[in-house]
Amino acid sequence: MKTQNGFTLVEILIVVVILGILAAIVIPQFTDASSQANASRVETDLQTLRSQVELYKIQHNDNVPDTTSGATFALGLTSKTDFDGTVNTSGAYGPYMQVIPTNPYNSLNTIRLDGAAAPTEAAGWRFDTTTGFLASDANSV
Repeated sequence: MKTQNGFTLVEILIVVVILGILAAIVIPQFTDASSQANASRVETDLQTLRSQVELYKIQHNDNVPDTTSGATFALGLTSKTDFDGTVNTSGAYGPYMQVIPTNPYNSLNTIRLDGAAAPTEAAGWRFDTTTGFLASDANSV
């Protein structure tokens, strides 16, 4: 009697169906991992920003960086400063961060200062002197 080599059509179809079922189970878990990674990154970046502002306050008589604008605030964190908070390349304090981290939800690394006037510009982070740092996206933490 002659032996056959290869798979029958039914065997191939069963394997394809099994692979499809496995893919339907596994793929949604990977898409959720991306959003979990973004949330984790935002939490870590917020903790870093908050701790560096606290260190700045300790070294600058309980004052935060210059709150004239988000850019000057960021400059106070990423530059060397004197005791009074003046940015100075030969300052005794800082820099507290190399760069302001990018918010993964909106891809911005700017800081918006909350105050009396509602700001119109988009920013990666929000800072309020009473509540501290928050992420600027409603989907983030």
